[in-house]
Amino acid sequence: MMNMQNIMKQAQKMQKQMEAKQAELAGTTFIGKSAQDLVTATFTGDKQLVNLEFSPVIVDPEDIETLSDMTAQAINDALNQIDEATKKTLGAFAGKLPF
Repeated sequence: MMNMQNIMKQAQKMQKQMEAKQAELAGTTFIGKSAQDLVTATFTGDKQLVNLEFSPVIVDPEDIETLSDMTAQAINDALNQIDEATKKTLGAFAGKLPF
């Protein structure tokens, strides 16, 4: 059985590793796309929107609803990518907990 001091050292080490992975993830760029890449949304790994681009063919003043739908699709795609990367990156730590 591990003593409390060793458990604390392991926990501190894991915390530093997790913080490094979180910083790495935050610095990663994720690009979400709508159908046919008509709208793209670029996020950082900490879910900050940094760019939103529209293909000229999608910009139709008579059809704002499609633009809105495509924008939501692109944003949700990027956010889903971030969530999956977060689970993959930080989920690895769950199996290493010393308790």
